[in-house]
Amino acid sequence: MAPTLRAQLQIHFCVFLWGFTAILGKLISLAALPLVWWRMLLVAGTLALMPRIWRHLAAMSGRLRWAYAGIGALVALHWVTFYASIKLSNASVAATCMAMGSVFVSMIEPILAKRAFQRRELLLGVAVIPGVMLVVGGVPSGMHLGIAIGVFSAFIVAIFSALNKRLVEHGNPLAVTALEMAAGAATVGLLSPLLLRLFPLPEGSGWWPDLRDGGYLLLLAYACTLLPFTLSLVALRHMSAFSAQMAVNLEPVYTIAFAIVLFHEQRELGLTFYLGVTLLLLAVTAHPLLEWWQTRRQQPAQHPEMLMAAEAKDVID
Repeated sequence: MAPTLRAQLQIHFCVFLWGFTAILGKLISLAALPLVWWRMLLVAGTLALMPRIWRHLAAMSGRLRWAYAGIGALVALHWVTFYASIKLSNASVAATCMAMGSVFVSMIEPILAKRAFQRRELLLGVAVIPGVMLVVGGVPSGMHLGIAIGVFSAFIVAIFSALNKRLVEHGNPLAVTALEMAAGAATVGLLSPLLLRLFPLPEGSGWWPDLRDGGYLLLLAYACTLLPFTLSLVALRHMSAFSAQMAVNLEPVYTIAFAIVLFHEQRELGLTFYLGVTLLLLAVTAHPLLEWWQTRRQQPAQHPEMLMAAEAKDVID
């Protein structure tokens, strides 16, 4: 299988799993801040038990470790704002806001990942804006603050996705995941006094999960974080951050379907919301088709074997 096709399949599998994150965020009674702290702490703590993770971390330069730690802090901020968006709106709306990430990535990735600017990416990124505007028009006014926080969360996604793309070749995916999750958990802990002023805990809510929340947190940490986060780093070796983000635009589709079945959220959303989601889907579909067409036009005479590249490194070497 060609590396680019493998990467596409890997990222779409990740997106399917990420479709459950908003659902679990809705099911977990913890507020956004402790939810993110537990999510990252569980993943980092699990990976810390693997000796080979420490060997890979020791092989990194100090500068690279700090760079990954900084990215982990951004991931933590993204998740805090994402789950705050869920609490202030609902799972469907918060997931749909992530589609704005492709607009931001199209502008940020060429700068941070040091690659050529592509006008087609910006046009496709901008193409999702009407869909997002329709989504906003299809929800109650009380959810607008949740949408604003969700769009800001998508902006943070664009930054750390581009940075991960730039550095992805320099570290083992599992070791990078461990470092970024540990740094994210530390960031939430250290900045909790400030973050709690921005995202205060609801009355009667605390940091410790009950048995029900604990089970959901384990699912969130392992099935929706450790596996897809690491696999997405592997996929990024053979695709741009923009291509990955366009695939992530499908996440709201899975989330909306799950939310309708579990929470009956269709009662809260109007027809324009679903029209907006349809436009987002069209933009997502257009991107891989245009890439395929451009590849065919640029390499018409090449044999299939010449299109093959080296396989991605094994996740755990």
